[in-house]
Amino acid sequence: MAKDLWLPKGYELPDGSKIRSLLYSGDEWQIFDTNGSNNILLTLPELARKWNECGFLDESVFGDVSFGAEALQSLSSHKKYTLTPVENGKSPESKVDALAFAFALKESRKLSEDASFHDAVYVEQYSRLLPAWTLTPHVDDEVVLGTWITGGVVISTESFRRLTKLTGWMPAGDLAEIIKAAGFTLPANAGLLAKCKPSSQPKTEAKTTIAKEAFEPEQPQSSEEPAEAKVFTLPGRPQLEEFFNEHVIDIIFNAEKYQVLGIDFPSAIVLHGPPGCGKTFAVERLVEFIDWPSYSIDSNSVGSPYIHETSKKISEVFDKAIDGAPSVIVIDEMESFLSDRRSGSSSGLHHVEEVAEFLRRIPEAIKNKVLIIAMTNLIEMIDPAILRRGRFDHIIEVGMPSREEVASLVDSLLSKLPKADDLNVDKILNALTGKALSDSAFVIREAARLAAKASKTELDQESIDAALNSLPKDQEKKSRRIGFVRDDK
Repeated sequence: MAKDLWLPKGYELPDGSKIRSLLYSGDEWQIFDTNGSNNILLTLPELARKWNECGFLDESVFGDVSFGAEALQSLSSHKKYTLTPVENGKSPESKVDALAFAFALKESRKLSEDASFHDAVYVEQYSRLLPAWTLTPHVDDEVVLGTWITGGVVISTESFRRLTKLTGWMPAGDLAEIIKAAGFTLPANAGLLAKCKPSSQPKTEAKTTIAKEAFEPEQPQSSEEPAEAKVFTLPGRPQLEEFFNEHVIDIIFNAEKYQVLGIDFPSAIVLHGPPGCGKTFAVERLVEFIDWPSYSIDSNSVGSPYIHETSKKISEVFDKAIDGAPSVIVIDEMESFLSDRRSGSSSGLHHVEEVAEFLRRIPEAIKNKVLIIAMTNLIEMIDPAILRRGRFDHIIEVGMPSREEVASLVDSLLSKLPKADDLNVDKILNALTGKALSDSAFVIREAARLAAKASKTELDQESIDAALNSLPKDQEKKSRRIGFVRDDK
């Protein structure tokens, strides 16, 4: 229904204005442009009634609109105010625009403890985010705000340093003020970064006036944070979580006690295992937690058919990471660059040059506080010189997930969705154990899609079974392994 216009072009509204075009649409709402001074939000009566019952908007702000047999509710918003779905919103034009959204997010959260606002409609005129309660996974408010501020980059406000990089037009002090206005706790490094950037003028004039007392700037925080306050978790991967905490997190956030005994920085790491075992997910969570600038080396970003060009691009990435240190370099599909120079698959001097570039730059980068993490599905192809200690000290095999690990992920995914009480979780785990974690995420997402398509309000066993049946049948179940593997010849 959302793909069809509920009102035709030229339809006259009760205020005398006429419909010009459809701006946005969802399953139960549509936003139209008119030839008047207002835009209009149309919604099905059931959704408007739910907004009223939850206290988001009073029923008096809605009007009745009918077209044919369809009875709809309408809400008018002056065009100087933002009226848009959150997931389609553009980056705010000024600090005050961002503050207005943060304030609306905070006030809307007071009205509902469990609604997710990633699928909401933002009505700036009433300082409200109106949730659509679609059958999609819950998104944390910190991610909703970060994604809105950046204009679509999915990032949490907890990743303050990366967020400042993505919002270069906004001083860090203003960004900290916006995060506080939403009711969130600022990260420990926010105060230090806010001091480093001078205040600047907003991109455009402010459209709205916000009460000053609602956005009092927070006092700068100390850049030092107790180690116990930093807790890195990796649900479903306890051994990998323990390794990262011991060999990376603790060394980074408790540097002084390690430096006394000559340990200056974490060593480089290789994660290897079959596709879908969760290597990329684990690295992304670690990079997000550390909150350092991240640089990627993969075949798409540095690969080139021209001689010397690939090694040149690799060197440029290392230079950028060293200049931005402390930072992280993530090498994906490392076999593309670092396969054994003695193998028949090597492409002559071109390939030898690329391997030599890595051999030269890795120790240099580590000395300059660049954390290096590489991933591969084909560890046996990697050049032995790369895997010697001093380059990659830790070679970790990550196998397919166990039943307990699948259960941890499935429980996490299901906890964010409305679901039937009689779900057979054991049946789900039996089908998914030994498969890639990405399969588990796919099954829950596909089941939610099928349930929504059937106009169901919760995830039921029938939808789960249908999603499970869509998985390939020829995947082997593999046991999970994580450990240190090295061939010392």
